[in-house]
Amino acid sequence: MAAFENAHKFFEACETSQGWMGCKPYVAEGATFSAQCEPLVGIQSLEDYCEWMGNLGTVVAPGSTYDLHTASYSPETRSAVFFATIHVKHTGKGGPVPPTGREAHSEYVYIVRMNSENQVEHLTKVWNPAWANRELGWV
Repeated sequence: MAAFENAHKFFEACETSQGWMGCKPYVAEGATFSAQCEPLVGIQSLEDYCEWMGNLGTVVAPGSTYDLHTASYSPETRSAVFFATIHVKHTGKGGPVPPTGREAHSEYVYIVRMNSENQVEHLTKVWNPAWANRELGWV
């Protein structure tokens, strides 16, 4: 099941702030991105989202981690779903305010659609950033 393996490798690269260079081997050219949440408004390419995630790693502690609660794959729709919680602490420069030292534990879902070459062609992120922003003191 190469599609699911590549989707999982993509998820790991993205969630460990490897940026576009770490994610690119698993992504189809022109791959798209969507999310219905404020910090990600205007991001439509998967490359831009991967860079956004890489930059986020400089704002929150480099020791950020995530817990993957479940992962599944549907061969009929060529889609993988990942449900996880990311654990971050705002210690780096950047973000909407100076470092707060506060932590966030934010749940999210990735729906990853794969193409026939087992590469990511689209990612939809389901996330409640308002919750994470409150935890980090970014309100």
